Amino acid sequence: MTSSSDRSPAVDVRSSKTYEIRTYGCQMNVHDSERLSGLLEDAGYVRAPQGADEADVVVFNTCAVRENADNKLYGNLGHLAPKKAARPGMQIAVGGCLAQKDRDTIVKRAPWVDVVFGTHNIGKLPVLLERARVQDEAQVEIAESLEAFPSTLPTRRESAYAAWVSISVGCNNTCTFCIVPALRGKEKDRRPGDILAEIEALVAEGVSEITLLGQNVNAYGSDIGDREAFSKLLRACGKIDGLERVRFTSPHPRDFTDDVIAAMAETPNVMPQLHMPLQSGSDPVLKAMRRSYRQERFLGIIENVRAAIPHAAISTDIIVGFPGETEEDFEQTLHVVREARFAQAFTFQYSKRPGTPAAEMDGQVPKKVVQERYERLVALQEEISWEENKKQVGRTLELMVAEGEGRKDGTTHRLSGRAPDSRLVHFTKPDQEVRPGDVVTVEITYAAPHHLLAEGPVLDVRRTRAGDAWEKRNAAEKAKPVGVMLGLPKIGAPEPLPAVASGCGCD
Repeated sequence: MTSSSDRSPAVDVRSSKTYEIRTYGCQMNVHDSERLSGLLEDAGYVRAPQGADEADVVVFNTCAVRENADNKLYGNLGHLAPKKAARPGMQIAVGGCLAQKDRDTIVKRAPWVDVVFGTHNIGKLPVLLERARVQDEAQVEIAESLEAFPSTLPTRRESAYAAWVSISVGCNNTCTFCIVPALRGKEKDRRPGDILAEIEALVAEGVSEITLLGQNVNAYGSDIGDREAFSKLLRACGKIDGLERVRFTSPHPRDFTDDVIAAMAETPNVMPQLHMPLQSGSDPVLKAMRRSYRQERFLGIIENVRAAIPHAAISTDIIVGFPGETEEDFEQTLHVVREARFAQAFTFQYSKRPGTPAAEMDGQVPKKVVQERYERLVALQEEISWEENKKQVGRTLELMVAEGEGRKDGTTHRLSGRAPDSRLVHFTKPDQEVRPGDVVTVEITYAAPHHLLAEGPVLDVRRTRAGDAWEKRNAAEKAKPVGVMLGLPKIGAPEPLPAVASGCGCD
């Protein structure tokens, strides 16, 4: 079924029912979940206390690009079935890519689900919940194409000082391992003026860092007929007062042009960080993947970026064991890793994704072989990551103080922050108050493969409008339940960085 409108009138939940959102997959899903939170709160729902396990409405925002993604969903739905049976009025909704793909199958396999909605009509969630309640039957609405850009919907951002800004949705590529284009549709670009207006509004609220988001972010402009639209957008971001850091994810090597490199190098608030998905270093495998570049082109991009931005930290995605991959093919991947010297690599063992051409290809690589290659790749990248991090020792860096990124900060009396190139740095807690969103200056004293330490005293603390925004929001939240439960899976090694990880490995 299709919906007639992506945005429905708000449904006033006068009894202040609580909600919980469980998100799986890429940053696009995380961003969609912020919209879903905004929609539900606009309709009168209140976020359930984190870990309370007693929400009135549980929403699954699903991912379909992983093998066994459906088994994980149905396992979680099965766990909720007895709870729903014991609590009259509790509702369960399933959205996202798996919902777009499976549609009516979900309510057939889990008839206790109340609402199923797709990637194109997230704005219908509140009214679908209300309709399911009134009619006492499951509501399944899947739009076949985007009817309203998600950024027109209300949002409940997870951070007071950093924000995602979606510039496009969908993808025009036909990679044989990826099902995303079938579920997200063809690329649709937002108007530049609308994007910049949203960024300016976010900055006015205290946001100091934004990440431009798209399934193929640097293809931006193809839908509006301007091949240099993305570089122009980066430069325009540089003119916004109060916007201190600009990032973007994830680009595609095919569309990564010299004007983008120039814009990155010449725009001070565009950070020296790049996530450039490789997927494979073998030309035959890249051809089988329908990736429109080859090893030489990829390494040429890396060389050009490093020439223009010497301190850039470059990360990547790599798939090990794609159908037909030989030992020689894999050695070519290791060669590119050695040459590119990535700061970080998000490594994935190939798994069949139902509905993709690769799932039906001959030459499926045995699991044992894939595992052995994967371990060799991870070991090499760990060594390189550590060596690259050691080069940071002795450097003085400005860090944007982060919230909740240092798991041991409480016991080590440290705080955590992100360097301009997005490296995670744990630093000694200063005597004066430091808030998330504030900026500190530190000297790096130690390097580990996945983080840096600044063990000496903080050299400078700069209180920011972003820190003010965090403080104001934190004070307001103390009287309310907090914590959307974003159950993001950890895939591969090393640990993903939120600002750069592609999540699904499909870019």
